[in-house]
Amino acid sequence: MVIGADCKIGAGVRIRNSTILDGTEVKPYSFICDSIIGWKNTIGSWVRITDMTCTGEDVQIKDETCITNVKILPHKPVTGVHKDSILM
Repeated sequence: MVIGADCKIGAGVRIRNSTILDGTEVKPYSFICDSIIGWKNTIGSWVRITDMTCTGEDVQIKDETCITNVKILPHKPVTGVHKDSILM
């Protein structure tokens, strides 16, 4: 696990086998596993990110979103359930 500079990690967050790049905020009770989270992202509360999901810079993942094996391009808001896709 790697957590970059100026990251904010909320209470009850679990991060396993993942990289969180500089300036990202992870709000309480989210789960990130086997993924790479880009620079200056905002991860909402109760979010689940798994299976080699990768995000670009300045991605906003809204509360209660579930993402599995998704590639997310920069400057994108994301909500809902996404699996095995690329979000542009």
